[in-house]
Amino acid sequence: MTSTKSSKKRTSGTEKRPAKRKKIVSPAEYEAHAKAAAAGSEQTAHVGPGAKKSAKATQDATVTTGGATCERGGKGGKLSGLDAAAQVLADASKPLNTKEMVDRMLAKGIWKTAGRTPSATIYSALLRHIQKNGTNSRFRKVARGRFELVK
Repeated sequence: MTSTKSSKKRTSGTEKRPAKRKKIVSPAEYEAHAKAAAAGSEQTAHVGPGAKKSAKATQDATVTTGGATCERGGKGGKLSGLDAAAQVLADASKPLNTKEMVDRMLAKGIWKTAGRTPSATIYSALLRHIQKNGTNSRFRKVARGRFELVK
């Protein structure tokens, strides 16, 4: 006996959905939005996904973030991981591994993280920094897993 296969194409339960379409805006809505943006209204309508903020909204956001004290432009007090590592290595008398660096950074309160592997995060950031900056890097890898600050 020969078995015959069904020529009908099987569809799985997870079919592709059509792409999300952009919102179609009427001319009246478009003009109202343009007038609101020109007037500098803080409550401007968001027209479709990916719509850009007005210049005033961006300027207001810049003013309210406060003074930047670290590389990434974060709010005062807390340093970026690389800045905190540099500070810890400057205080250390010998090269440290990333676990020791993270322990000291968290103990001093100069860096916060909610990640499960902060030492891997710092290790990766240090290697990226060294690779990107080469001889101009702030850090030097002296042994397997050990880093020091370039003086």
